[in-house]
Amino acid sequence: MEQRQHERFPAHFRSAFSSVNRVEGDGTVVDLSLRGCGIVSQTAIHPGTTLTLRIHVPDPETTLTVPQAVVRWCRNGRIGLEFVSLPPEEWARLQRLVKELTRHPYERTHDTQESPGA
Repeated sequence: MEQRQHERFPAHFRSAFSSVNRVEGDGTVVDLSLRGCGIVSQTAIHPGTTLTLRIHVPDPETTLTVPQAVVRWCRNGRIGLEFVSLPPEEWARLQRLVKELTRHPYERTHDTQESPGA
């Protein structure tokens, strides 16, 4: 049975990935944690392949880049990735993004509204 150190949270972000041996593809990040993610993709990739992953994050529209993510499994149109290395600035962005995903939908909606008395 699979043991995770960090809980994965539901997500929906466009993504693209590539490797040095010319594997390329795109998909949708459907869950995300501090150590990895799950992607729905038409591209089949062998476990053990190291990829560069680009996650397109809205608000503001930016790209979170994971220079090294290892494919841990690939089955039924889904890919499981473990993040191996992240530069400090991308690590900080990932932490903020995961924190946002842990918040309740009400809080996310409320943040976008003008606060009373402002």
